[in-house]
Amino acid sequence: MHDQNFKNLILDYPREALAFFAQEETGEDLNQARIIPIRQEQLKDRLGDRFRELDVPLLVEWPNGDREAIVFVLEEETQSNRFSIHRLAHYCLDLAELMETNRVIPVVIFLNAGTRRDSLRLGGDRHSYLEFHYLACDLKRLSASDYKDSSNIIARLNLPNMSYPKQERLQIYLAAQLGLLQMEPNPNKQRKYVDFIDYYADLSEQEMIEYQTYYLNDEGEIMGFAQHFRQEGRQEGHQEGHQEGLQEGLQEGLQKGRKEECISWAASLLRRKFGIQPELDPLLMQLQTLPVEKLESLTEVIFDWIDVSDLTEWLKQHG
Repeated sequence: MHDQNFKNLILDYPREALAFFAQEETGEDLNQARIIPIRQEQLKDRLGDRFRELDVPLLVEWPNGDREAIVFVLEEETQSNRFSIHRLAHYCLDLAELMETNRVIPVVIFLNAGTRRDSLRLGGDRHSYLEFHYLACDLKRLSASDYKDSSNIIARLNLPNMSYPKQERLQIYLAAQLGLLQMEPNPNKQRKYVDFIDYYADLSEQEMIEYQTYYLNDEGEIMGFAQHFRQEGRQEGHQEGHQEGLQEGLQEGLQKGRKEECISWAASLLRRKFGIQPELDPLLMQLQTLPVEKLESLTEVIFDWIDVSDLTEWLKQHG
């Protein structure tokens, strides 16, 4: 689960991922680089039995020729004590041979602190014949307060994975969500990474209630979300207003923005309540057909439910 989450994250935002996870090896010229994901299928075909699947290898090229191409190997590890430096070294050697380059930088993203090997040395008493180490990004050792205003979307999405005082959990959760809305204009990706934030924030039901209490305005809109979707609604309203009348377009845009906000909030609460379940996804699709008033009433009863069947029954009654 974690592997796929981070693989999607890196592939959606490769430039920001390298700038954050591998900042020691990247510079300002990263903006001029071309970043190409190396397909796992390609590696499997070329390496055959030697193929060892890790998370994401990225080829970084500079078309202007200022720097020689570099291959970054990014691997996510949930538990540090399960990390195998030998496996990573094997993979990097095979990849270097395949790509015909010695410019390979291994990067390991650790979700949790713990003991692990930081380097590997092969040799005898007199000489070392192979030395290997990697660039580590220990998320739990980073202070969330240092990144809560970051302009890097990868940093903002990973705020819940960083270190922060327990009493600041809701502020960190809010900062992550606002960062997503400020930096990602695509509504589909917004919904995708709202789930990412929720998954790693792992707020309790009581914390979710507190979040609603302290971070909702008087109209029941989520602060930050409300402002964002109002703006989106105004923009859509202006566009339609040119054709059907400005006032009508504005009202429709605002209503659509409010509905999108309610759907996103309800889906987040349901996933937090029931977890990742295949039978939940088709039910979430049905939320698109509900009016705002019913979506708002849905968010008020979620915490009283026990399992997904409660949602199914509610949709039968209100759908």
